[in-house]
Amino acid sequence: MEPGSTTMWLSAAGLGAFHGINPAMGWLFAVALGLYAHSRRVVLISLVPIAIGHAASVALVLAGALTLGSLIDHAYLNRACGALLIGWGVWSAVRGHRGKPAVGMRTGLAGLAVWSFVMSSAHGAGFMLIPVLLPLCAAAGPAAGFSATAKTLPPAALVLGIHTLAMLAVIGAISMIVYDRAGGLGFLRTGWINIDLVWSAALVLCGAALILL
Repeated sequence: MEPGSTTMWLSAAGLGAFHGINPAMGWLFAVALGLYAHSRRVVLISLVPIAIGHAASVALVLAGALTLGSLIDHAYLNRACGALLIGWGVWSAVRGHRGKPAVGMRTGLAGLAVWSFVMSSAHGAGFMLIPVLLPLCAAAGPAAGFSATAKTLPPAALVLGIHTLAMLAVIGAISMIVYDRAGGLGFLRTGWINIDLVWSAALVLCGAALILL
């Protein structure tokens, strides 16, 4: 995957869409808030802090990856990130999704953003973008220092922007469909898919790809 290639942008958008499908990333909470307030407008407004919190969580991970990529050999970085992703995926499958939400239905927009940040961080959302970002680190070269890292910030910001917009589009579409046409949250009783296990498997696969490819 070449830096700035179409594959990079499509990968960022695809992961954004995948994150948007996951109920833990926000659409389930947005629908619940809308149903509680009996307002379609609340559903739409809720998407903004959800996207902001998610983007902030991912941005922190990407900033760390860019910094490390400019200081250490990329082969070691690949293996370290791969091992981290596999470990996070296994932990998520075993224990990672058992906690109770700390934000209630009466939360404000700031609380919703914090909740989204915490959930995205706990699920390792940012780590899934590391394989997309590593070509930027390779272009800068290992041990290139912070000046080279600064050059990678614009394309990294674009990756983050494309990823966040794709996620926002997906959670917006799903939220509206569920709120308007699927009888609210009642469909979950008969149409639920265990996204947690899919998410954990995706983390492990991304980690394996970093180590083996």
